[in-house]
Parts: sequence; structure tokens; C-alpha cells
Amino acid sequence: MPSHDDEDMAAERAQQNRELPEEFIASSDGGPRREAVGGAQAGPERRTLQAAINWYPGHMAQAMRKLGERLRIVDLLIEVVDARLPASSANPELDKLAARKPRIVVLGREDLADPHATREWMVWHAEHGRTAVAVNGKDQGSVKRIAGALDALTAERGTTRAMVVGIPNTGKSSIINGLLRRTAARTEDKAGVTRSLQWFRVRPKLEVMDTPGILVPKIATPQAQWQLALTGALPRERFDAEEVVAQFVAWAHANRPHLDVPDLETYARARGFARRGGEVDLHNAAGAFLKDFNDAKFGRITFERPEAA
Repeated sequence: MPSHDDEDMAAERAQQNRELPEEFIASSDGGPRREAVGGAQAGPERRTLQAAINWYPGHMAQAMRKLGERLRIVDLLIEVVDARLPASSANPELDKLAARKPRIVVLGREDLADPHATREWMVWHAEHGRTAVAVNGKDQGSVKRIAGALDALTAERGTTRAMVVGIPNTGKSSIINGLLRRTAARTEDKAGVTRSLQWFRVRPKLEVMDTPGILVPKIATPQAQWQLALTGALPRERFDAEEVVAQFVAWAHANRPHLDVPDLETYARARGFARRGGEVDLHNAAGAFLKDFNDAKFGRITFERPEAA
């Protein structure tokens, strides 16, 4: 008999398939459709990213449903977003479910983002009545900024409970470990590691709950879909890395030509990715390309600016 999680997953996938944008659905003859990236032509026909946006496993569906009831037992929210995608990596449901809760927005992975864009987002959040801090969760010094923001919001309270929320792989657990100054929450550089609730006592009067990463069932745009895959919000086995790299290269050439980002074949040849007989190994090259992007080897890039939020 199927479990509740299996039923949740099947229902969410059915709903997603009804809501998929045309560009991400195979044509009636089974072939892919042509699509554009950020207004620029994406180039030759490629496989779709449908598998990527269908990744909404049962534990996420259950966590989304329970988010509202968990919010009742906490006093404030710490929402961790990816500083490279501050809008697309945010959870719009929080604006409905926690409109009256104090919120700290943490722009995580700020060391990979355009610092000018990050400052613009800090100002934007301040103008919208939210406390925002930019951090690199692996840097203890930057995590202290969150501690300072927490002190400001909890100074007049007694015992305070905070919930850390965010999409997968934004560095939530690293931030908790930074606040604790020890490794307690499990961390890995891939999506979907935290699967259950974990409470941590950060200070005598402050408890923090780490929650599973929740990806919204419907990602707003095709561009946000490949950007979330590129930045690590989706497990790599759930999307075609070559397709995501191609989308990014087309975007970079149209929007950041000064970065001189190489196409995948050029990248592969330059780094010696080859199969027997001299054929270029694009599959393994794409994995290395994704890693280099997430190590900022192509520069510090932010895909979204506040004026478009």
C-alpha cells in the first residue's frame, strides 16, 4: 500500500504537470521545444528541464503543509535565501503564513554574489520593514551579523524560539552551526540533506529550529528554474547538467559579456575532458562547470535585482 508521502508526491507532480510552462513540456512527437533565455535565443533544440521542476518529494509536501502549525510555536523567522537569487529562492508562502512574525532575511552565500546587488537587496528589505543580513555561512565572522540581528529583535523578550527556513542548499545548517560555534546540524553541498526538524539551544534564552529545505511546488519562470538548478537548489541527478550549463552560457553572453564565460565544449577541451578516441566528454565537463560556477570561478554573479522583485 502506498505511503502518505508517496501519495503526496504523486499529487504534487500531477499538479506541477498541469502548471508546467509550455517551454518545459515535450512536444507531441516526443521532441523538445525551442526556448529562449532572458529574452535571448537559447540556441539549438535541447532536452527539457521537466525532471528538475518535478522534484518535490513527499517530505517537502508534508513540510509545506505543516509549516503553518509550526509557525504558531515560534516567535520569529530566520529566512535564508541565496544571495544570487534573492527573489526566486524566497518562499512567497511566508508572506501569508507569517505576515505578523518578526523576520530576519539572511542573504546566504554572499561571497558568491555581486556585492553591489547584495547591498541593493539589503536596502530593499529595509524599505519593506525587514531586517536583512548578508553572510557566508562558512565564515564565523559573518555569521556574527545574524547573532547581532537576533539580539536586536529578542532583547526585550524572555525565552525566544526561532525557526530557520529556506529552499534546499542555501546554507541553513551551516548558519546554525555558526551560531552554535560547533558542528551540530548536518551539512553537505547538495540539496535535500536536512529531512527532519531539529531544535538547537543557541543561548540560554534562544532556541532555533532547523527545518527541511522546502522548494515551492511551482517555480515562477523557466529562467528561475534553470537558475535554481545551477545554484544547487535541486539535486544534480534530477536535471540535465549540460542543458543547465547551456542556459547559463546563453544568459551570460547576453547579460554579462564582460565575464567571457566559455561554452561547454570550449570549457571541456581547455580542461582535457575527453573520452576514448578524442571525443569531448561533455557530461563530466558539465559537472565540473557547475562546481566552478558555485566556486565563483566565473565571477560573483547575481541574477536578480530589487527593481524586478
